[in-house]
Amino acid sequence: MLSFLQQPSVPQLPEGYRLETGEVPSPAAINRLLASCQESTHPEELWPKAMERSLWQISILEESTGELVGFVRATSDMALNANLWNLSARPGPDQGRLLTVLMHRALHILRRDLPGCSLSVSAPAMSLEALKGQGFVIDPSGIRAMGLRLKSTSGTD
Repeated sequence: MLSFLQQPSVPQLPEGYRLETGEVPSPAAINRLLASCQESTHPEELWPKAMERSLWQISILEESTGELVGFVRATSDMALNANLWNLSARPGPDQGRLLTVLMHRALHILRRDLPGCSLSVSAPAMSLEALKGQGFVIDPSGIRAMGLRLKSTSGTD
């Protein structure tokens, strides 16, 4: 595990790609990217609210086509916790480098803006090497993920 002061070197985007933080990708573009990564997509009408509740997002675009090929977004309670969501990069020979660039940039922003927060990452298996390369310890307690889907209890307390 890397200490906070021993940051990995700054990874470079492969030629032909650009990092974008100002313009939010369309819901359709995000869903296309997630689907190409075998990840769950979300109803397009919910994406604007998710982006509104996000601190920021980072996209990687293919310069020649403008296609969204990498994405991650952050949320936080601005006190103790920060979360990275929808970490994804288009499958192909550059996928690992794209994920590494996304994670490095995201961690740079979080360290600068929210240095006291603990961080959780919702990430697919394809991103494990990029996460390890940024100093994450994967499954330190053997817990992959936990979740609870709350159901409406209409009419009962």
